[in-house]
Amino acid sequence: MSTANRKRAVTSVPILEPIADRWSPCLFSARRVERDKLIACLEAARWAASSYNEQPWYFLIAQREEEAEFARLVDCLLEANQTWARSAGVLMLTVVSRSFRRNGTPNRMAEHDLGLAVGNLSLQATALGLVVHQMAGFNPSRARQTFAIPEGFDPVTAIALGYAEDADSASGPLAERDRAARSRKPLAEFVFQGGWNRPGV
Repeated sequence: MSTANRKRAVTSVPILEPIADRWSPCLFSARRVERDKLIACLEAARWAASSYNEQPWYFLIAQREEEAEFARLVDCLLEANQTWARSAGVLMLTVVSRSFRRNGTPNRMAEHDLGLAVGNLSLQATALGLVVHQMAGFNPSRARQTFAIPEGFDPVTAIALGYAEDADSASGPLAERDRAARSRKPLAEFVFQGGWNRPGV
């Protein structure tokens, strides 16, 4: 059985297939990401919900076939992530605007809304046979300088997008990680009703 098929979540009740199938591998194949699929993922992000429809998210993208741009984005990642992320077909940096366009006041929901956008992107990618791996491990200062990100806009995460490599045909710690079973906390540990730590399901 391939890694991709084995990684489907074992859920307590049926859920949408793209949600059950979404996972974050470290092993990416050398296959390029088709432009139409990349645009579809970004279009899915575009239609995410956001506070006051502010859409505070931005994506800086680099495709592996654009070698110079791709190398600049790889250089913003921490070394541990560079080792595997450079195999992905596309790398991205996510950025948020910290203030509302309409009145200049702080937008405390910006990162929440970015998360919704990336969630949409991830599910669209999964539906298209792609995988997404999000990273906190990058250098925000280097990203700001490299890509001239202005004040008031903050880089938040990096993303690898592409096709998963079958971990069954690979070896090493990353392959072992990708072969490992997925797990999640049970609902009773984080769904409360009537007060804190009172299980709601």
